[in-house]
Amino acid sequence: MSSPSRIPVSLEFFPPKTAQAADTLALTRQALYPLQPAFCSVTYGAGGTTQAGTFATVADILTEGCEAAAHFTCINATRASVHAQLQQLRTMGVRRLVALRGDLPEGYQGGDFRYAAELVAFIREQTGSHFRIEVAAYPEVHPQATSARDDAQAFAAKVDAGADGALTQYFYNADGYFRFVDEVRALGVDVPVVPGILPIGNAAQLIRFSDACGADIPRWLRLRLLGLGDDLAAVQAFGLDVVTALCERLRAGGAPGFHFYTMNHSALTLALCERLGLSPAVPQVLAA
Repeated sequence: MSSPSRIPVSLEFFPPKTAQAADTLALTRQALYPLQPAFCSVTYGAGGTTQAGTFATVADILTEGCEAAAHFTCINATRASVHAQLQQLRTMGVRRLVALRGDLPEGYQGGDFRYAAELVAFIREQTGSHFRIEVAAYPEVHPQATSARDDAQAFAAKVDAGADGALTQYFYNADGYFRFVDEVRALGVDVPVVPGILPIGNAAQLIRFSDACGADIPRWLRLRLLGLGDDLAAVQAFGLDVVTALCERLRAGGAPGFHFYTMNHSALTLALCERLGLSPAVPQVLAA
């Protein structure tokens, strides 16, 4: 087991689509709360398609006594709609946002907001310092960026607009994270850049999802996962070794925290945090 050096932990969930999934997610949250997360974030569907579910899940988390961060996208949004949603979140007691541009729908022609930096600036204009604003960072470069330098400058623009910190896309190459942090520090950006951590639960799903969203799986890791085939237990055991080593290196290199993409399950995140000394001892049960 590693040295139990405590750094902040946060957790990400996505809004459930059915009553049964909502019940399962409630149990997942209760299993994960012993990690004492600094906050739990809830994702937002493309074009705001899950707004009701996102806000409802955020409300549940607040009721359970944990700070909640609502994901907030601006594609297809108007200044009036964003203003109204910000007022709703303030009324709910939300104090954190994850401000994102959001995925571009097919045939998108533009709207009131083109970039996340414009959304961050508008939130600050409308609400002052009420919200702590996190933004996205891409250690392996945003898939639509023309260059790593342009991507770093786009990130710096979000911070200049008023962002307080960043949560990264998941990755499995620590060098990319450290390179990105060095690049934005050279641009004068000094906000915390928290690495996003995705435990490895299912090889085929991870590869398919990563190929779709532009996250890189190193060739050696991809081949090892493919070699394990459908042996779920072997994939998860190997994945725990890989992600534990990644987190150890990130922590040793000064990462300010870990943001775990839970996929609405608790077992792998709990097992990983137990290995890292970030939680009370828990059984390493690798349930799907």
